[in-house]
Amino acid sequence: MEDQTSSKNPDQTEKPTNEKPPGVNRYALQCSIVASIVSIIFGYDTGVMSGAMVFIEEDLKTNEVQIEVLTGILNLCALFGSLLAGRTSDIIGRRYTIVLASILFMLGSILMGWGPSYPVLLTGRCTAGLGVGFALMVAPVYSAEIATASHRGLLASLPHLCISIGILLGYLVNYFFSKLPMHIGWRLMLGIAAIPSLVLALGILKMPESPRWLILQGRLGEGKRILKLVSNSPEEAEIRFRDIKTAAGIDENCEDEVVKMENKKTHGEGVWKELILRPTPAVRRVLLTALGIHFFQHATGIEAVLLYGPKIFKKAGITAKSKLFLVTIGVGIMKTTFIFTATFLLDKVGRRKLLLTSVGGMIGALTMLGFGLTMAQNSGGKLVWALVLSIVSAYSFVAFFSVGLGPITWVYSSEVFPLKLRAQGASLGVAVNRVMNATVSMSFLSLSRAITTGGAFFMFAGVAAVAWNFFFFLMPETKGKSLEEIEKLFQRDGDNKTKGENGAV
Repeated sequence: MEDQTSSKNPDQTEKPTNEKPPGVNRYALQCSIVASIVSIIFGYDTGVMSGAMVFIEEDLKTNEVQIEVLTGILNLCALFGSLLAGRTSDIIGRRYTIVLASILFMLGSILMGWGPSYPVLLTGRCTAGLGVGFALMVAPVYSAEIATASHRGLLASLPHLCISIGILLGYLVNYFFSKLPMHIGWRLMLGIAAIPSLVLALGILKMPESPRWLILQGRLGEGKRILKLVSNSPEEAEIRFRDIKTAAGIDENCEDEVVKMENKKTHGEGVWKELILRPTPAVRRVLLTALGIHFFQHATGIEAVLLYGPKIFKKAGITAKSKLFLVTIGVGIMKTTFIFTATFLLDKVGRRKLLLTSVGGMIGALTMLGFGLTMAQNSGGKLVWALVLSIVSAYSFVAFFSVGLGPITWVYSSEVFPLKLRAQGASLGVAVNRVMNATVSMSFLSLSRAITTGGAFFMFAGVAAVAWNFFFFLMPETKGKSLEEIEKLFQRDGDNKTKGENGAV
């Protein structure tokens, strides 16, 4: 049953052409924006580290390996955070999980801002990484669970938009704080993030809980009241309420305020068995698709440009620090602009078309970036056209990534899992995402030394070509579908015959 249709006839799903589609619910939009602020803090940490590492190398006398570890440890700790986040959000709810993420960010920022030595800096970075794991899992899931089907792409993509805004803010802070004395500048860059973390931890308490989580706990009255606030009409709220009750295993005609969920697993018990050990064929397809899109999001090299932008542009021929930071700010502007554009295209163009176009453009941009950097390095940075080609190609790569693969990864993986598996399924996706992020961020400098910087981007172009084929053959369109309907997209006619068997995906 669709969120926006009252007809049960599958042949009458199209609306009259003169009927205006409902606008986005303002209360749901406000809730998603507040929940996504935690992503701004994460994005800021990513962006500001690209500049702070330049000064940390000088101030703390660190080497390249230590810098790689410092940048990558955030994602390794985020891996553990994401694995804990799914079960945590099933137990304490989506809202309090966001509060926990904010507190971890605050503690990590304080330690990094103090940073008297490399070990303390590393400890702060790891603490913030745990917060990253929680934030990346819970913000998209929360946004997807309160959104209507017609605007879920917009709301679920807000966390990634906020990451980009945070990255841009980090780049701007790099530029302005770089003029301060070295031992003060980088510490302020990293420590200032503690302030918004504290504000968010307090402000998030005024947000409502996810209605789907409440209903899964048997708290039907609370869930229904929140659905009325985040839906466009009482009729739509009632349709969503019935669909969620059915997905949670509750009689759709039940109108009790609270239902005792006897013999039902409401806190994520047994989910790993259903996801990993004994998945149904449909769940196996969902898992492959969700983990695959998270894998390719970072395996195509975006973190190399975002985190090592100043070093890459230095290889291309820019030597002055102020100019390096200015060019890097351009990367942040491109990323934010195109993700903002994507938020309005996701529910109009659809996830699949936008994703295939995005990855196709990335293949071309990465190939040209590899060529430009190869020519620039071979000439010792003296070829102006190679420098210009490298900058334009890097900007194009970020633009194509940001209009598709960047936001769609979080939207898609937050909406494809069934209700009972959603939180921990999403956390597994985030774990893969952080592993690949850490792999790229901790190996890029070493990889560049082994096969040259240009060669590294040629390799990323090859990975992007594999990704395009993966998405083309395995990813169905989810635009306009309710979360309960999306489950059916991954089912096949023969699934009932093979239930309990290890059939092919």
